[in-house]
Amino acid sequence: MKRAKFDLFMSLSRQRSLQVLILFGILYVFLVGLEVPFVFRNGFSLVSQDGFGTGQFSKSFVLDSEEELEEKEAPNRPLDVPLMVPNQSKPERKIREIKSPLSSLVFDGSYVNMTSNDGFSGILKSAKEAFEVGKKFWKELELYKKEVGSIVESNKTEECPHSISISGSEFLGKGRMMVLPCGLTLGSHITVVGRPKRAHQEHDPKISLLREGQFLMVSQFMMELQGLKTVDGEDPPRILHFNPRLSGDWSGKPMIEQNTCYRMQWGTAQRCDGWRSRDDEETVDGQVKCENWIRDNDTNHSEQSKASWWLNRLVGRKKKVDFDWPFPFSEDRLFVLTLSAGFEGYHVNVDGRHVTSFPYRIGFALEDATGLSLNGDIDVDSVFAASLPTSHPSFAPQRHLDMSNRWKAPPLLDQPVDLFIGILSAGNHFAERMAIRRSWLQHQLIKSSNVVARFFVALHARKDINVELKKEAEFFGDIVIVPFMDNYDLVVLKTVAICEYGVHVAFAKNIMKCDDDTFVRVDAVINEINKIPENRSLYVGNINYYHKPLRNGKWAVTYEEWPEEDYPPYANGPGYIISSAIANFIVSEFNKHKLKLFKMEDVSMGMWVEKFNSSSRPVQYVHSLKFSQSGCVDDYYTAHYQSPRQMICMWNKLQQLGRPQCCNMR
Repeated sequence: MKRAKFDLFMSLSRQRSLQVLILFGILYVFLVGLEVPFVFRNGFSLVSQDGFGTGQFSKSFVLDSEEELEEKEAPNRPLDVPLMVPNQSKPERKIREIKSPLSSLVFDGSYVNMTSNDGFSGILKSAKEAFEVGKKFWKELELYKKEVGSIVESNKTEECPHSISISGSEFLGKGRMMVLPCGLTLGSHITVVGRPKRAHQEHDPKISLLREGQFLMVSQFMMELQGLKTVDGEDPPRILHFNPRLSGDWSGKPMIEQNTCYRMQWGTAQRCDGWRSRDDEETVDGQVKCENWIRDNDTNHSEQSKASWWLNRLVGRKKKVDFDWPFPFSEDRLFVLTLSAGFEGYHVNVDGRHVTSFPYRIGFALEDATGLSLNGDIDVDSVFAASLPTSHPSFAPQRHLDMSNRWKAPPLLDQPVDLFIGILSAGNHFAERMAIRRSWLQHQLIKSSNVVARFFVALHARKDINVELKKEAEFFGDIVIVPFMDNYDLVVLKTVAICEYGVHVAFAKNIMKCDDDTFVRVDAVINEINKIPENRSLYVGNINYYHKPLRNGKWAVTYEEWPEEDYPPYANGPGYIISSAIANFIVSEFNKHKLKLFKMEDVSMGMWVEKFNSSSRPVQYVHSLKFSQSGCVDDYYTAHYQSPRQMICMWNKLQQLGRPQCCNMR
């Protein structure tokens, strides 16, 4: 009986379930019937935008470029019901159009007393002449029209010899320089046949601390690979500096020093003093950096060791025999030196024996090594170079420019900016400017126009450089041309132009000045500024206190130029920040002909800030060694003396690692 009741209950349950399913089916068909006409009336795009609808897959699948991805914003998820809003876009920010790259800085030379002998009048006289010449040059540029408008002749190549051979007399007649038209390449080698001179008396205190009347016996020479075509009008970079010191080194022993130098900034020297490199030290193409030699230069011991080595070889002993070689160079003895370019570095062999290897350093390339010089205590018999590259892109400096819209400056907005960065540059520094555009100018703060950066360049003595500079300025929109003939002593005028642009054009709260070999961590600089209350005037950088003027040498300052014993506190020129109030004061004083100009730009700024500090509201001086003056330091804010290749390297590391890391030379 119970079994029958249970079967009846299960049967009724199945019937109810079936009825419910049929009801749901009828409801589904009814809803689909309503949906189809709606889709055909309004299109498939409203059906789904989440990647599952038909409309999404009807488009071809294309990967966006990296540049396009950077510019796009994340899409908003659509509403179920379209909301009709008159204007959903963000209010457009007004863009200001700067029609001319010419700086609006005006130098009034009428007030300059050309007969005055005042210490500050000399720079004013030079400025007057430079602006007069610059005005003439600019008029010529405005009238100049070139039939071919291309900046870069990308297909132009230079035919170069596969090998070069010159005698010692020819080498001497060419100023002790062999030109390598297309540089070097992997496998290139240079052979020098020469003879070191006998040691001579040296009284130069830079070599040794000598008392009056004392001297030092010195014999040394320098072989250098130089970048002759890197820039005009500057000391070429030393891509390799090879310096054998037969006598006269501070160690009292013969040694070989190798190094590199960029813009008078030497790297870390590699010294070989007779000890073989350690087994755990890195090698260069499998070769040690330094081989061993007899440190006391005992010739008799050398001859005895050599005789023993040959005797043991003739007898046929299997035991390994160590042979002590002498220092590879001897006074008044002929040598044959071969310098070869390997995969990892340079290798030097003397008289058939490997002596040293020097790893390539970041910032220097083989194709840049366009000259070999030999100077010092050496008579050169002949020089040979072989396996040289036979072609090279045009060495015109503007070849470095990448005429891509990607590197153009963001628009200047009609609103104040947090920071304006003025970058001092020279007309022919095309490579330096391009490296900055491709590195730290790509920071999001600059791309979003919250921070604005411009290069400040004066006119060059060469007309062709000025023509290309004007084209570069018009294309990239990031160059301000200060209309005077460039002169190192007049760099201070570019700084005044930076202040004028930052206050009157960029409407910046703070103004930063740096050089075109300075790498700037924009976010770190902004963070440093934000630590200071907004109502305070600021002067931030690597500040020098109680520095004294040099009265002798290349950077000598006369008492007429600077009569005081100490300079005012000043931040080193490669990178510092001032508030807009200070910049506005500087421009105002300049326009009133009250601004004192000094040939040392960073000292001038310290002098102006000191005057502002005493006459206006107090200035907060902020000193930090992270605004590096001499290269790159850990956790830097700015890094000075960075070559174009180092700029790109540092930017890549910043992007990949998410933290600053130097690309220092090894």
